[in-house]
Amino acid sequence: MTEYALIIDYRYCTGCHACEVACRKEKGFTGEEYGIRVTEQGPIKLRGKWMYDFVPIPSSLCDACADRIEQGRKPACVHHCLAACMSAVPVDDISSAMAELGEKTVCFIP
Repeated sequence: MTEYALIIDYRYCTGCHACEVACRKEKGFTGEEYGIRVTEQGPIKLRGKWMYDFVPIPSSLCDACADRIEQGRKPACVHHCLAACMSAVPVDDISSAMAELGEKTVCFIP
């Protein structure tokens, strides 16, 4: 079975938290458990410009929805991402996927 990684281009994350909700519903997480959480960075003034970013961060409970991928479906967080800034790629394709997106891209391998 192919291993998958989540690629997140957080330049386009709007902070809607749809990925969090989708993950919680898909995996049945309750309370303080989560597979992915959107954190906020800012507002902060750097070199005269205001910066405010949203950064989706997967936890150790994230398995990139391996069961959904086996069925030919996208992970819940990727499927429900309103900004379409997340994707699941085979681990062997991480380098090329990240090269296409450039900076401000993060990769998570469950």
